[in-house]
Amino acid sequence: MLRRLAVLVIVLGMPGVAAATNTKTNVINFGKWVLVKWPDATGKKLLDMKVRPLYVDTRLKEYTIGMTHDLTDRLFAVRRVFRVNDALPEESAARWQWQRGGWILVDRVSGKVSQLSLPEFDPFYSTASWYRDYVAYCGVSEDGKKLFAIVMQVGRRKPVLKKPVGEPAADDEPDSECPAPTWERAPARVTFQPDDTQKVMFSIRGRVVDIVNESDEEGEE
Repeated sequence: MLRRLAVLVIVLGMPGVAAATNTKTNVINFGKWVLVKWPDATGKKLLDMKVRPLYVDTRLKEYTIGMTHDLTDRLFAVRRVFRVNDALPEESAARWQWQRGGWILVDRVSGKVSQLSLPEFDPFYSTASWYRDYVAYCGVSEDGKKLFAIVMQVGRRKPVLKKPVGEPAADDEPDSECPAPTWERAPARVTFQPDDTQKVMFSIRGRVVDIVNESDEEGEE
């Protein structure tokens, strides 16, 4: 009996076996959709927004909006929302207000939830469009005077593409700076159309981005 017990202790102490016995399966799911109100750019008009909670092992991690995007069979991205206290200093009671945030990355295996860094992504005006591990959107500079066509690749610190495309429009409506960029595959290309007067296409080859102009398009036909 003592010999069997000693063998069992040795086997369980082996790295591979110990890792296997300590492996925990994380359960990731979403709750029900709930309709809430959030302010427009002026703060005077309330808009409708559907949110739903994200749970990891029954614990609430974030509130989210929109659909998820699968980067791999392990990782997916989803946009987060949160509440801020809009109370003034002289107001004693909290005044909670919903706001849209950026995008988060969720690991189905580890259960880790991390914030994605998207330069110049404006939570009110920018609309993201995903393809594989690339995300394209129109970004707005901090001073609100420049509009950029941006493509980020998950895992990289700097944008694969960041090109000025004019000035932001003076509009109080959400997602109004430009429509969601459109993607094509083989070759991977993304098209931005910030307004009715310009349409810019970029071809992504690995981590290199080339501008595709009208003459290139005509030559391919």
